[in-house]
Amino acid sequence: MGIAEDVKEKILISLPGTTEVHVHDFSDDVCNGAKLKLIVVSDSFRGKPPLQRHRLVNDCVAVHMPQIHALTIKTWTPAQYESKKSVQES
Repeated sequence: MGIAEDVKEKILISLPGTTEVHVHDFSDDVCNGAKLKLIVVSDSFRGKPPLQRHRLVNDCVAVHMPQIHALTIKTWTPAQYESKKSVQES
C-alpha cells in the first residue's frame, strides 16, 4: 500500500463521522517525500473553525508526516461539500 492509501485509511479509521476522503498524490522526482492534497468531508468538522479542522486531520496523519514533503488540506462538513459539488456541476 502506498502513502496515499495509508493516509486515506488512517483518516477514515481515526476521524469519526468521515464520509469522504480524497487523496491526490502529485509527487515528483525533484524532492524526497510525498506531495499530497487532501479533501476530507466529516461531521466532526461541524461548528469548528478551519484551523481546528486541520489540526484534527494532522493528528490523524502524524505518523506519516516523515514521509510527506507537502500537504494541502481542505476540510468540509457534508453540507458544505454538497454545496460545493452543486456549484461545480452548474
